[in-house]
Formats: sequence, structure tokens, C-alpha cells
Amino acid sequence: HLISATMSGVTCCLRFPGQLNSDLRKLAVNLIPFPRLHFFMVGFAPLTSRGSQQYRALTVPELTQQMWDAKNMMCAADPRHGRYLTASAMFRGKMSTKEVDEQMINIQNKNSSYFVEWIPNNVKSTVCDIPPTGLKMASTFIGNSTSIQE
Repeated sequence: HLISATMSGVTCCLRFPGQLNSDLRKLAVNLIPFPRLHFFMVGFAPLTSRGSQQYRALTVPELTQQMWDAKNMMCAADPRHGRYLTASAMFRGKMSTKEVDEQMINIQNKNSSYFVEWIPNNVKSTVCDIPPTGLKMASTFIGNSTSIQE
């Protein structure tokens, strides 16, 4: 279920209309600075049991925080042991693009040491209006990080 939810989040902007949409070509162009640096880490938020989500409404800041958390990554590499070359955040559900943009800027400012400085504007975000089944909002993360070498 978790893998399908994550892959569904990655491809949702191809399948549904949204406020800030992207396609696979844009993803590839934005996430791969050099052809040999093409190893991604994916993350998903919220990580909850299937039935428990209806009792707790998440905010965009909480969703963003969880999405960037090492515990929510789908690989054993810890992103705190490397630096992000590029990243893409896909948000699903009814939310303000302004709030999403503010949170992404906030994350980059607070964690500036985890981002390379030689790639400007290296974090992209998309917002898709249709949430995943059973959730009010969710987010999927794709990061190109040097920590994948672990």
C-alpha cells in the first residue's frame, strides 16, 4: 500500500488537474543536474495506518515537516548525511499554493546547510487538487541527495 501511495503521488500531476502542475519531462529536467547524478530518494507523508487518518487533520506545515523527515524516506539512506542537489515536492488535496510555497522556502532557509549552493532554485513544488483515497491531503517527496551513496 505504501509503495503504491508514493508512486501515485509522484504521477498524480500527470493524471489529475492541479494549481501548479508538472510532467515527467519537467521532473527529469529539474531533478537531474548532470546525467550521472540521477539517484533519487522518495518520501511520503502522512505515514499513518489506513483507518486512523480520519481522526486527525494535518496542516500544510506538519505535512511539509513530515515529508522532509528521514523517517518518512523510502530508503535506508539518511538525508542528514549528505546534501540535496535538487528536490521536488508534490502536494495533494485542497490547500493554498501560497502556503505551500511559504513552507518550502521556510524549509530551505532553516536547513540551508543541507542544500548545495551552486544550484539556485533547486526545490520545486506542485499542487494537485485531488487527494489520495482516504486522506484529506498528502505529500510525496523526490530528492536527489548525495546521501544515497551510503
